[in-house]
Amino acid sequence: MRTLLLVNPKATTTNERTRDVLIRALGAAVDLSVEETARRGHATELAATAHARGFEAVAVLGGDGTMNETVNGLLGAQPDQVASGRPALMIIPGGSANVFARALGLPNNPVEATGAVLDALRDDRRRTIGLGQAVWHDEVSGPDPGADGGPDHRRSRYFTFCAGLGYDAEVIRAVEGLRSTGRRALPALYVNTAVRHFFVTDRRHAALRLRRPNRPDEEGIFLAIVSNTAPWTYAGPRPINPTPLATFETGLDLLGLRKLNLPTMAALVRQIVGERHALPTGRHLVQIHDEAEFTLVATRPMAFQLDGDYLGEHEWVIFRAIPDALQVLV
Repeated sequence: MRTLLLVNPKATTTNERTRDVLIRALGAAVDLSVEETARRGHATELAATAHARGFEAVAVLGGDGTMNETVNGLLGAQPDQVASGRPALMIIPGGSANVFARALGLPNNPVEATGAVLDALRDDRRRTIGLGQAVWHDEVSGPDPGADGGPDHRRSRYFTFCAGLGYDAEVIRAVEGLRSTGRRALPALYVNTAVRHFFVTDRRHAALRLRRPNRPDEEGIFLAIVSNTAPWTYAGPRPINPTPLATFETGLDLLGLRKLNLPTMAALVRQIVGERHALPTGRHLVQIHDEAEFTLVATRPMAFQLDGDYLGEHEWVIFRAIPDALQVLV
């Protein structure tokens, strides 16, 4: 099998020696070509050429950001192709959280994950998964999402496990700022930042409104978590499960909060930390499951994140489920 391996040399949990071992192991099983990413968006550019260059699979050694870029390259090059017509994806986690890999059942350790991928390759064990897609306007404040803004005025991006508007995206923005100063993206950094930022975020004016086809709008939402699978993320070894019914085989799920204070947050956190199978409960929650499409509209620009990547502030984002989008060797 001709395979393109994309390596992020700055991946958090790998070093040069580990990468060499993994490359040799993969090279013994497939016809391997290796490319290192050199900048943001580089994995997207490389993955977009994989099919045209005759690769049957693309393997990725990196974190969730590199995984997301690769997926967008694979789908962006062939947006109308069925999953079996695209190169299959092999995932070797090398980041700090590795949510996408762990949600697929892969070990969090890159060496162990490589062994699992090689087992799947030997048995030709593939899983077809759905993805999410977010669409927004190029500018912070664009035309109403229902208006015809034209393709040149809208941006879109696929996501593998989550997206969000509001508080969670504000935390990711703050963490990215800290990482730019050399801080490592450890779970403690996210937790401490989330706690500190809770006391400075706007907890008085709910700006978000949820729109769904043929449904009344739901207003007064402070933050919205959008999930393509469960868990939403991890705090070290512990999964965080605000949308436990979400899967790669269903549509998108959402959890929104209509109240943002300490009692509400404490009650929610108690219900979503750890292995959970039941939906969290509370009168201030907005929840949807297995939805094909919905839109979040804000009265002011809101922080937006996708697969843990901060993407600026926007006043509306359309979310769509893309079923059977990709084959993964797991």
